[in-house]
Amino acid sequence: MAKLGVIIDGISRNLEHALTVMNEFQLTYAELQYLTMPDGTDKEVGEMTTAEIDWIQRLVKSYQVKVSCLSRHVFSGLPVGKITTDHPVYLQQIEDLKKCIHMAKALDCSLVRIMSFRKEMILFGSQGAEEWIVANDAWDQLLFLMDQPVRIAEDEGITLVVETGNGSMITSAYLARQLIDQLDTNRLKVLWDPCNSLYCNEKAYPDGYRHLQDGHLGHIHLKDARIDIAKATVQFAPFNTGDMAQYLPDLAHALKDDDYAGIISLESVYRPSTTSSFEDGFRASIGAFQQLFG
Repeated sequence: MAKLGVIIDGISRNLEHALTVMNEFQLTYAELQYLTMPDGTDKEVGEMTTAEIDWIQRLVKSYQVKVSCLSRHVFSGLPVGKITTDHPVYLQQIEDLKKCIHMAKALDCSLVRIMSFRKEMILFGSQGAEEWIVANDAWDQLLFLMDQPVRIAEDEGITLVVETGNGSMITSAYLARQLIDQLDTNRLKVLWDPCNSLYCNEKAYPDGYRHLQDGHLGHIHLKDARIDIAKATVQFAPFNTGDMAQYLPDLAHALKDDDYAGIISLESVYRPSTTSSFEDGFRASIGAFQQLFG
């Protein structure tokens, strides 16, 4: 059975408050991304000191919560065609990844998220397209740049999950599956965000799910939105009221039938109005999330 959780800063960057809300709704798995430290500074995971990591560990234990994934934006937004493995920016990202792996081990967390550089829109084509509109060699360069993080994960005995992200090279379950198969590793899985993949016109079910259901799925983010690709517009919505609603019941049943034992994080990014909070959006969505996937 799937385990349910939430990305903490979708409730609050105040860790203790977020954990209190998690306990209120009996959620067990906390995904960490941005947190406010005791001194009031906001930090992304991987930037915490040893003392701050110890503080996080004490809090999650006291609230009987487990850390599901550390989600730093490693490799996010970097131009895949202009980055080399000896580029200072790439080397810094590798160091950031290593810090996240160190933190994950301290928190007894087995998953670390990575992103997949900046999107090139058309990666493959033929019959003339390769001469005019394909970003030739971009895919091969992505494979080359992803090799080192995967080898680090293999050496460290930890699993990386690459997110299907808007604006990333890996936007769909199809491409994520292709990436993992070509890298030929069991230390890279997919962090599937099917709502993100709607923006590249991949239907969550059955299309997206069928590419991942045979062992490639490592972690799931779920949210809902109304999407207009032609107008380059996304409006987040209460869970099960937007464009994801038509796929969610079938997806929930499929995960149960396939005995998916991983974690599903509610990505609480919906905010009812500019004067309300993301916690308000969480409270508007958590009931449907738990009813469908609990």
